[in-house]
Formats: sequence, structure tokens, C-alpha cells
Amino acid sequence: MPDHPIRKQIHLVAHFPGVNHHTVWTDPDSGSQIDFDSFVHLARTAERGLFDFFFLAEGLRLREHRGRIHDLDVVGRPDTLAVLNALAGVTTHLGLAGTINTTFNEPFELAKQFASLDHLSGGRAAWNAVTSSDAFTGENFRRGGYLEHAKRYTRAAEVVDATRALWDSWPADALLVDREHGVFARPAPTVRFTSDQFDIDGEFVLPRSPQGYPVQIQAGDSDEGREFAAAKADVIFSAHGELEDGRQFYRDVKDRLAKYGRRRDDLKILPAAGFVLGDTPAEAAENARRIRRQQVTPQTAIAFLEQVWGRDLSAYDPDGPLPDIDPVDNASITRGRVRHAKDPLAVANAWRAKAEAGNLSIRELIIETTARQQFVGTPRQVAADIDHYVQSDAADGFVLVPHLTPTGLDEFVDKVIPELQALGSFRTEYTGPTLRDHLGLRHPHHGTEGVRAS
Repeated sequence: MPDHPIRKQIHLVAHFPGVNHHTVWTDPDSGSQIDFDSFVHLARTAERGLFDFFFLAEGLRLREHRGRIHDLDVVGRPDTLAVLNALAGVTTHLGLAGTINTTFNEPFELAKQFASLDHLSGGRAAWNAVTSSDAFTGENFRRGGYLEHAKRYTRAAEVVDATRALWDSWPADALLVDREHGVFARPAPTVRFTSDQFDIDGEFVLPRSPQGYPVQIQAGDSDEGREFAAAKADVIFSAHGELEDGRQFYRDVKDRLAKYGRRRDDLKILPAAGFVLGDTPAEAAENARRIRRQQVTPQTAIAFLEQVWGRDLSAYDPDGPLPDIDPVDNASITRGRVRHAKDPLAVANAWRAKAEAGNLSIRELIIETTARQQFVGTPRQVAADIDHYVQSDAADGFVLVPHLTPTGLDEFVDKVIPELQALGSFRTEYTGPTLRDHLGLRHPHHGTEGVRAS
């Protein structure tokens, strides 16, 4: 490999398709989103491509639109932690990350589950901590929609602090081995943690795990979410994929770290992105157009429009113009997902202006407005574009979301990874055993973080 100047190294994450409207389950090449073999295929492909980690998103309730399930999301999936623990046995280096909610889970359970995954995987666990104040989702839980929206990050911060207090309670040398008298441990110290939500006075049941704490992931974009990430997270999933927007977000969040005594490299910013490849730029563009039309079917286009208009628009032609009627305030038309419009009339007027300027039909408009950052081109072009974003401090890497299960990452690994390596900005081998090693993150030392006095 030729010599290169020192370049930022790109971090890549493999997102298992399913909990997003970009998955094309109707494609003839699409496989099962439930069979374990699908999880194994994508995870092993990501590990072959030297990705940092494999990521599973999760929903706590099936989403409804006008009282029915209409979505490209998977209708049901095996439990996240069960899948990740099983994948630990068929991979050797790849990080294993799962989304688990802080609103409806308790710190002791979370601490035990993720410490177990970290032990079983040899230090490859990561937790994407998410919040919910959605009463519709809460109906699946004993406490229901009990948490006010304004308190969701307050509880999340306390959950993370409490789990870290439990993880941090065992010193690294607590487990003693005596061949004559057997294996035993020093008595685990009592964990005392009090907050508005919790009053813990007990003992944690597992020794300190290989990473100290599993890698902490966060995805909030509000000012409160950015502050939470700056204080607590190791990785933030960003929605800011466009170059200049990404630079502004990158700068804003990184600038917040110093107040928490953290370095800029202590938090990795990874936007979600898609990719479409072709042997020529024209072929890649045509492939992208075809895939987007698979992702936004006529029915899906109308459903997205109804989220904004708050009305039944099934009588409208998806290949025709936008409705000339105004939206109504009907938040219940879609349940279980964030609505696309806090001010529906303002969004409707903006969409009308966009549609008129581009002479767009309903479906064409939804295709444009629901698109995420996407890299389209030949493998060499896509590699150069990804590298440009990272070297320009618009991101530290990307969470790649293929549109097919489970083979959607194969072509990227085979064709784009070698181009990134040739640029000198992507690893040619794993250099450490843990996910923190892959990400270039410090390992927390016992007693230095996560403990709050009662």
C-alpha cells in the first residue's frame, strides 16, 4: 500500500435493515428479517469489511396508521439482546450494539444485560439508550404513558448514571483465583444510588466487564439531546448527513464536550446514510431512482402525506398534485412514530411551494422529502465522497443502512472498502479486541466515572 499523509480514520457501522421505511422487503432479492441466518450473514459481512460494529434498532410497539399496520418496518423481530448474544458466538471482533429504552427498563436489569453481553463477547457490547414519552407505546407496560415528555432525558440520564454505578462497583481486581481453595471474589461493595427516579441500595452480581462500561450510544437531536450526548455518550447517531449541515452539527456537539471534562475524540459522530453503487455514474443514478421508487410505493406516499394533513387522503392520486385542502390537527392518525410536522399547515405550505417549483406529484415529493443522506456512484466515487465528509469534519464515519436484508452490504464490502483502504483512511485489520479499541475510545477506570453519591 502506498504511503499516505496522516488521515482521519473512518468509522463504519452496519445497520440491520428493518426498523425504518428504507427497507425494501418486497424486492425479490430480499430475505427474511427474522431468521437467525439473516443476522449472521450481515454481521459476518460487516466483520469481513472490518466495520466497527453491528447495530440493531428496536421498536416497542407495532406502528399504526389509520388503525392498520402499513409500514416498511418489520412486523415483529426477535429480542435485541438475544440476537446480539447469539451473534457473539459467530463473530470474533465486530462490536454488537442494541437499542434498549430507558423509559420502560430498570437500571439493574440494563446493567446486568449489557455487562453479560460485554463478558460473553470479550468486550464488544454497546447500548443505544433511547427515550419514550409516547403513551401509545407505554400501553405495553405496567406504568403506561406515565412519563412527561419534558422528563424523558432526566430519567435517561439517571438510568445511565445508575447503570454505571452498578458497573463501576466491582474493582478490576475483585475476582481472586486460588487454585488450592477455589475461585472466589472479594465481597462486592454495596451500591448506593439515589435520584428522583431511583433509590438503589444493593450489590451488583457481575465482575467488571472487559470494557469497563459498554460503549454508550445516543441519538437525540434536540438541544437537550445534544447536551445529553456531550455528557454521557461515546457515539451519537446523527440525522445531519448533508455536508454543511453535518459540519455545523459536528462543531456544535464537539464544542460541548469540554464542559464535561471530555476530549473531542471522546465522542464519535456517525450520521445514518444509504449507498447505491453502479459500474458507471449513470447506472448508479438509475439504480438509486429505482430503489427510491421501491421504498416509496404509491400507498406509502399517501400514508406519509396523511401524517402531515391529519386526514384520510386515500381518494387522492399519488401521481397527481397535492391536496388543495388544508391539514387538520389530528395527531392520532399515526401512532407509534414521531409525526413529521409540529406545525402541519407550515409544512403543507412549504411542500406546496416545493411541488410547484419542481412540478412534482405527491409521490415524487415524498421521495424527495423522505430521502436520507445517500452516496451514489461508482465504488471509487462513493469511497471518495465518504472520505471527503470525514476529512472535512462533517462526521467521524457513517451508519450504513442497506435497503436489502441480509445481502445489502455485500457489494459495499467487496468494492468500496478496498477503495477506502487505498485512500489510507480505513483500517486493513482490527488492532484491538474491544469495541472501544475499534473506536479509539478510552476505557473507563474504576471509580472515575458514573458514580454519583447518595
